[in-house]
Amino acid sequence: MAKIVCVLYDDPVDGYPQSYARDSIPEIRVYPDGQTAPSPEAIDFLPGHLLGSVSGELGLRKFLEAQGHTLIVTSDKDGEGCELDRHLHDVDIVISQPFWPAYLTRERIAKAPRLKLALTAGIGSDHVDLQAAMERGITVAEITYCNSISVAEHVVMMILGLVRNYIPSYQWVVKGGWNIADCVARSYDLEGMAVGTIAAGRIGLAVLRRLKPFDVKLHYTDRHRLAPEVEQELNLTFHPNVESMIRVCDVVTINCPLHPETEHMFDEVMLAKMKRGAYVINTARGKICDRDAIASALESGQLAGYAGDVWFPQPAPQDHPWRSMPYHGMTPHISGTSLSAQARYAAGVREVLECWFDARPIREEYLIVDGGKLAGMGAHSYSKGDATGGSEEAARFKKTA
Repeated sequence: MAKIVCVLYDDPVDGYPQSYARDSIPEIRVYPDGQTAPSPEAIDFLPGHLLGSVSGELGLRKFLEAQGHTLIVTSDKDGEGCELDRHLHDVDIVISQPFWPAYLTRERIAKAPRLKLALTAGIGSDHVDLQAAMERGITVAEITYCNSISVAEHVVMMILGLVRNYIPSYQWVVKGGWNIADCVARSYDLEGMAVGTIAAGRIGLAVLRRLKPFDVKLHYTDRHRLAPEVEQELNLTFHPNVESMIRVCDVVTINCPLHPETEHMFDEVMLAKMKRGAYVINTARGKICDRDAIASALESGQLAGYAGDVWFPQPAPQDHPWRSMPYHGMTPHISGTSLSAQARYAAGVREVLECWFDARPIREEYLIVDGGKLAGMGAHSYSKGDATGGSEEAARFKKTA
């Protein structure tokens, strides 16, 4: 029998919901590239309910306990003596979400001799030291594509929010004002702007497709070039590297994984190469952008706006400069955990666990590390090494906050 530790974010401050704004959500069975949505043998939750918080338990308890497994659900993941660390000595499976990551560093992996599966409820497994997992023979998996469209929608929302100066305009209404000049002093049309994505995988490509009707000039860079027919369909301009693309773009959206090659990619030097008054949208990972360089670029006017929902560490300390810097549109890490997305990634976690306990192969597209090497989507997206710094940095930030 297995011991599973599931690390989820806290329940709402007013308590776990007793009712919801909608009675149902659309069922997505097939993704745009033809991949089918998760298909477990059964689920023990209602799609559209809050599953990603502690009380939601990803809908797993009934399933796991019926088979005699032990499920521990906690939000306590950082700092000396946290609940996650108390269970490392005999845990078999760790499940966490990118929005509230359980940083599985080399040190934590060393303290977990029985750990065999690190499972991400969502997409993005950079919170796991992948090299250490390979060396230990730990399987790392995630629910590929489950919330890619959710994130793409969030990107488009943030682009429009920044360019049209939506948040300050909304705040004038809340304050009882009608200050039109203040609202429009930083408001522009997106039409005609050059918009580029760093990486054109599932999320990046979905962003490009959603932006095409806005009559913008679309650019992208990726180490895997898109098919000629896709470039022609969307009238895309390909750039061989990030520097080439950002020099011509009014809006840059970051949609690449975090690994050693992308960590702190957007530093002071990179930002200085951008057009003055450009916008940056980052729903990938916080550490792709240098924290202080972003804040300085907004204060100097080099950037006109920065929005995203990814931070480092997560949760961000109260004094994190991205909370107070000017012209930002930051949210907590929510883009991929809409109630619609939760139904898919909870079902995907159930599917992976069913396969794991039945000794059946996990879907190839869900695999990140398997058999001591990068596999599946991991071989496509990641490089060897650990780019997170993980819980050590998170603990350091908390001590200084």
